[in-house]
Amino acid sequence: MSLIQRDRARLWHPYAPAGSSLPLWEVVAADGVRLRLRDEDGTVHEVLDAMSSWWSVIHGYRHPVLDAAAKGQLDDFSHVMFGGLTHAPAVELAERLADMAPSAPGRARLERVFLADSGSVSVEVALKLAIQFQTASGKPRRQRFLSLRGGYHGDTFAAMGVCDPVDGMHAAFPGLLAGNVFAPRPPATATATPEAVQAWASELERLAEANSGELAAIIVEPVLQGAGGMFMYPAECLRVLRRVADQQGLLLIFDEIATGFGRTGELFAAGHAGVVPDIMCVGKALTGGYLTLAAMLCTGEVAETVSGGPAGALLHGPTFMANPLACAVANASLGMIDGGSWRQDVARISAGLESGLTSGLGLEAVREIRTIGAVGVIELHDGVDVPGVTRAAIRNGVWVRPFRNLVYTMPPYISTAAEIETITAGMVAAVAEVHEQGTAWSGDAA
Repeated sequence: MSLIQRDRARLWHPYAPAGSSLPLWEVVAADGVRLRLRDEDGTVHEVLDAMSSWWSVIHGYRHPVLDAAAKGQLDDFSHVMFGGLTHAPAVELAERLADMAPSAPGRARLERVFLADSGSVSVEVALKLAIQFQTASGKPRRQRFLSLRGGYHGDTFAAMGVCDPVDGMHAAFPGLLAGNVFAPRPPATATATPEAVQAWASELERLAEANSGELAAIIVEPVLQGAGGMFMYPAECLRVLRRVADQQGLLLIFDEIATGFGRTGELFAAGHAGVVPDIMCVGKALTGGYLTLAAMLCTGEVAETVSGGPAGALLHGPTFMANPLACAVANASLGMIDGGSWRQDVARISAGLESGLTSGLGLEAVREIRTIGAVGVIELHDGVDVPGVTRAAIRNGVWVRPFRNLVYTMPPYISTAAEIETITAGMVAAVAEVHEQGTAWSGDAA
């Protein structure tokens, strides 16, 4: 029995039925920006990873600096509980994150760090923190959140509740999604006018004021909404969000899990507008894709208020919180970002994506091409034939994971200009092969 057959008998893959007949490829090896995949017929394909393993492997696979960090920590200890204990990798990581966090004159810095298991968990922690802050501030009725249509913040319970309740991936759980307030999606960057931004701002202000007595915070993905549709909106909207939050006494939470660490062309997407949130979540690329780890950062005022509140503590504590192995690799990854050329790398990738994807506009199936930083998106008029496009892309030497009506890429930062050219050509060729020949098929969700 092949490995893929054994997988089908026991494993459950994301957003797929158990025992799904959707195609699978076995990863035989990974190095740099390349994956070696074996298909169900036993054929081996070498492809460029256009996905950075869901946006996390920014430095590529088997990076010697990250490998050395993991091996070095293993020689000391791989894990200890974080209740009542501490260790150097966690302290160093907290200091690094606080130093790197967005800042602006007159705004409190993000200086307190809570280390979590995953991006979704960091969002859970942020939401709980916001509610505890309002309670400790004498406003216990503030238990709800203002979010944006089109947003995605994770698959755990509270995170689902601030995702888009209609067009998101969690419409099967309406009882979990009904309690929060959703503002319209901002106007798209490519077509936004000052009048459109102002109209959106007015509606946001109206919703925030009408519900302010029950709202604890506003939570958004800054500038780029990821799994909710790879949607890009103007940086000016972040300044509007900051103003509205201040006017209504709400905390502002930025979910930078997908956008952090340079992906949009700024170290954090907040930097496009010079805005500092009260709480920020990071994850994905934090460890360069080596281990699962995320963090929630907040201002000193928020931390002190909650610590002085009725509970006397932030009520969360994962078993693997501040895992030393993950923290050590994260420190190595952030060290490479601090001392590296990520900004030039992302600018090079951005230029290559914009140039290479443009030819897709000549396809009838394509509705729009859009890019920001090291993100490139082909949006189709209809749903993507996920198996068909995936197979076609592999034949063209590229690994992609389309969803909804989107074929997109978030390549590793080490990708060369030639590799970006191969990725974009492979994406366009795959869409042309599959979607210019027949009716599109609406595939799996992610």
